Amino acid sequence: QVQLTESGGGLVQAGGSLKLACKASGRTFSANAMGWFRQAPDKEREFVGAILLSGDTRYADAVKGRFSISREKVFNTAYLQMNSLKPEDTAVYYCAARSRPGPQYEYWGQGTQVTVSS
Repeated sequence: QVQLTESGGGLVQAGGSLKLACKASGRTFSANAMGWFRQAPDKEREFVGAILLSGDTRYADAVKGRFSISREKVFNTAYLQMNSLKPEDTAVYYCAARSRPGPQYEYWGQGTQVTVSS
């Protein structure tokens, strides 16, 4: 089994920055892609961004230009750098990973809370 563990969440003022990390552990695992999602209170979970094995990245329009995703050379750790944070970025942020191409992510972390105060 593969476990994903997020870290780095917390409370920050609007305009500030946070960096989240996601590390995969458990059986030997090589990701095809690692993604970040978020869920705000009373809202559905939404895609934030992803990084592919090739290094290509994808971002939701709401975070383009403010968030960036990177990874370790050994593709079992990914990061989400969040800059110019806004109160509407407040949510639980989840890391996800998949081992093969496709829309579905097989593995999910427990989530980490990010709160942006105005």
